[in-house]
Amino acid sequence: MKARQRAFRILAPTAILGYGFPPASLAHGLEQNPDLIAVDAGSTDPGPYYLGAGKSFTDRLSVQRDLTALMKAAVGRGIPLVVGTAGGSGAAAHVAWCSAIVEQIAQQQGLCFRLGIIAADVDQATVLQAWRDGQIKPAANAPQLTQQAITESTCIVAQMGHEPIIEALDAGCDVILAGRAYDPAIFAALPIARGFAVGLALHLGKILECAAIAATPGSGADCVMGTLYEDRFVLESLNAERQFTSESTAAHTLYEKSDPYHLPGPGGTLNLEKCTFTELGDGRVEVKGTRFEAAEPYAVKLEGARRVGFRAISVAGVRDPIMIDQIDAVLGAVRDQVRGRLKADGIVGEVYFHVYGKDGVMGTMEPVRQSTAHELGLVLEAIAPTQEAADSLCAMMRSTLLHYGYNGRVSTAGNLAFPFSPSDTSMGAVYEFSVYHLMETTPCALFPLTVSDIKATGEAL
Repeated sequence: MKARQRAFRILAPTAILGYGFPPASLAHGLEQNPDLIAVDAGSTDPGPYYLGAGKSFTDRLSVQRDLTALMKAAVGRGIPLVVGTAGGSGAAAHVAWCSAIVEQIAQQQGLCFRLGIIAADVDQATVLQAWRDGQIKPAANAPQLTQQAITESTCIVAQMGHEPIIEALDAGCDVILAGRAYDPAIFAALPIARGFAVGLALHLGKILECAAIAATPGSGADCVMGTLYEDRFVLESLNAERQFTSESTAAHTLYEKSDPYHLPGPGGTLNLEKCTFTELGDGRVEVKGTRFEAAEPYAVKLEGARRVGFRAISVAGVRDPIMIDQIDAVLGAVRDQVRGRLKADGIVGEVYFHVYGKDGVMGTMEPVRQSTAHELGLVLEAIAPTQEAADSLCAMMRSTLLHYGYNGRVSTAGNLAFPFSPSDTSMGAVYEFSVYHLMETTPCALFPLTVSDIKATGEAL
């Protein structure tokens, strides 16, 4: 008789902590006695602002709501809870923000547990030394790193793999808040520590990081269960309204990948050349064949952001078919006129026009060059060294375009329709990614662990 393979069950409640999930889906998952609850809490997708400014892109009340349900379920049942890229970007300010929520919930709910916090910040001196030693190289499509980019960065984090999380689990932590983390690592760490295959564990984590987005119909706010075996893993939705298909599962495997067969991460690459996706019925999919190929030397990705100025915008619409027909020429002439005034006055600034209904999404990459829209939406963007300068520049752009005399214009009342008054909005500081590079290191060297025992002092609510 064939021996029954051991299984490891991972409950993924939502795509991003704070996005929410149906209580019934969570309850269904808990009925299956998961070995781990893990949830991704951040991403670089919202851009560099949140890393540079030290702010979360998720709402505090929403994060508190999700964490309250997850902490009560996990601590009450003795299930480890791992949160990755805490606070949205995983730097010290973000982790502290999330940690404060965790401690508040512990007091409100009367929860006692061991908390592990894994920092991911890397100081400029460490990065500079590694750069001088030739231990840093660009990630795909990134420029060569410079000393100026390092020193101008307001924050630099490293993306941890599964090893620092295993260290926290070995220290007996019940709840773990990880700084910037490789998304699959928070799901894969515990099963890897228990001897399951690294490749399968990380591939399962790659899909679970977005929870029900990989199901059909997809949702970023619903729960799924991943069950890992020694030679495969199985995915299932915890909501009867959704199911996994081989197509949806394979499609999410390709999510955020430029190479369909290889997915690089801390310390190595997932090889998907022999991967198979098989529908088992009842909305479940089985995945086999994933392999992990370790890399030498071990390297992690660094992410850094620096402030490049301040932004102001104005939103307007265009309805005149004569102007729409020559919109590129009109905006080009206005851009030249504004830049000429900046140069003459010795003012520093950049101006941009985003044309929605033509190429506002893809810009110069848009293959359809001639717009057939009967109306266009415009976002006028000004960037300058100070907010006051950006506001002034935006006003100059808006007034110049509003009254620009293009060929064939009939009405002189104004070229733009404004949905809001005031028409211009100050947007605050602007950041760009200044560091997006790979640094040679060892798995846990950049990720110190702090362990504390949380003991509720108040009455549970």
